[in-house]
Amino acid sequence: MEHVERVGRTLVYEGTILDIYRDEMKLPNGGTEIWDFVSHRKGAACVVPVLPDGRILLVRQYRPALNRYTWELPAGCRDNADEPTSVCAKRELNEETGYDSDSITRLLSLKSTVAFCDELIDVYLAKDIYRAGEQHLDEAENIDMKKWDPDELLEKIYAGEIQDSKTVAGILAYANMRGKK
Repeated sequence: MEHVERVGRTLVYEGTILDIYRDEMKLPNGGTEIWDFVSHRKGAACVVPVLPDGRILLVRQYRPALNRYTWELPAGCRDNADEPTSVCAKRELNEETGYDSDSITRLLSLKSTVAFCDELIDVYLAKDIYRAGEQHLDEAENIDMKKWDPDELLEKIYAGEIQDSKTVAGILAYANMRGKK
């Protein structure tokens, strides 16, 4: 199989967590094409927070890319590229919800948008979460919370009401894991 080869890369924008590049790609037919590439320097973690009664806690926040609020699993960027994603997941759970867990295990790793971005998100399961205090939100964050029955979340995914990739992957992985027990 012939392959595509990057023959040039130009930094177009350097952000706080993202860099945007313009890549010149050599195609198998000998032609060239310009492709956009987004580099996510830190990576991220996400957590499926399960209450003792089996409900899942989601957060609702405004997403400017969509110009609307979305229901999502708690998640966020690592503080630096060397921070273990398990530490990030536990921190984000506490910051966004005020909850904690003594049982956090990795469910899966995913690349959020492989067509143009290298962002890696590790998704964790937090069992038997408990209230540990108040939310510790960043200045720009305004986050609501709601407890959901897992089956209700599956219905929302299949109805297209929940579309965030990390949230869909985390809930489906948890549902699959529950179904095997």
